[in-house]
Amino acid sequence: MGESRPQLTNVHLTRAFIHLDRFKDNMALLKRLASNRALFPAVKANAYGHGIKIIAPALVDLGYTTLCVAHIPEAIEIRENFPAARCIILSPTLPENAPLIVEYDFQPVVADLDFVAALNDAALKKEKQIGIHLKVDTGMGRVGIPPENVLEFLDSCRAYSNINIQGIMSHFARADEADQLFSARQIEVFSAIKKKTAKYCIPCYHIANSAAIFDLPAAHFDAVRPGISIYGLRPSSEIRNPAVKFLKPVMSLETRITQLKRVPPHTGLSYGHAFITEKSSLIATVPCGYGDGYLRSLSNRAEVLVGGSRCRQVGRICMDQMLIDVTPLQGQVKTGDGVVLIGRQGEEEITAEELAGKIGTINYEIVTAIAHRVPRIPL
Repeated sequence: MGESRPQLTNVHLTRAFIHLDRFKDNMALLKRLASNRALFPAVKANAYGHGIKIIAPALVDLGYTTLCVAHIPEAIEIRENFPAARCIILSPTLPENAPLIVEYDFQPVVADLDFVAALNDAALKKEKQIGIHLKVDTGMGRVGIPPENVLEFLDSCRAYSNINIQGIMSHFARADEADQLFSARQIEVFSAIKKKTAKYCIPCYHIANSAAIFDLPAAHFDAVRPGISIYGLRPSSEIRNPAVKFLKPVMSLETRITQLKRVPPHTGLSYGHAFITEKSSLIATVPCGYGDGYLRSLSNRAEVLVGGSRCRQVGRICMDQMLIDVTPLQGQVKTGDGVVLIGRQGEEEITAEELAGKIGTINYEIVTAIAHRVPRIPL
């Protein structure tokens, strides 16, 4: 018998650690803020980059079994692994996908009668009832029927024998801004819709996202749909509710030094020599790049943590590697040492918000960009 092969599990030295204790604290906070209304957590985009296979079971264990996804494949992954979970599919799809939605008993968001007709036909063939959530465009300008068409649309839906209207919903465009005038108008429109559709006995009205959970209690209605806040990240810097400070980032992103090299002054580093050393420098290579979701636009802008100290990322970030200037740590750093890209090390912390601010984007993009090849490790 030959020697057994080495285990391949988690060989990649760049890893995302998912702190489930922080996740549970965030969910408890959101539940309190929503005054124990139903929570429909959003787990789209691989749970905002945190790993659907980790986050979905953690939510189900906490009793949250209505999960919001963007697309059908996300819903199928959840259903096949967690049969007790119910999936609301937020993004519109085409009538050709109606049989698949009916087969799995998903609840699609609808704003098109042709799609509703296709759902009804598929449900008839399977002798099923299919639940839907009607989306009204109260000001987002993306998906939804105009408010003035709600009654007519509902009547058309009710004419189909196998369609079951589970909810009416909408989405905020500017709830994460300090100026809440536009959001107040959306709440007013949605409240009017709820009042004029009372005769239809719709089970659930929902519009609140993470920002609205914190700053717009009038928008909580029957259920809320937390997204970014589940993962301990602020919807924006303009949230006014002081409770936002209790959110705890769920993900830390870490890697390790694979090479140390001393280079002389005036040495060009990485592609295009976009960084040139001014003095003799100690440069560390780490196995993380834009192929792992660490965005190339962060080149020569980001800092990382090594030995509890901030160190500059230098040179262009490559697909699989990048360079760190660890000159201040010479004599204290060695190959194999840990490097924190997002998270805390000692007294220092690198946040997704910090990285987002360096390239003019939002924390959502930083975490959802983390590639599937980076293992998610539950803690």
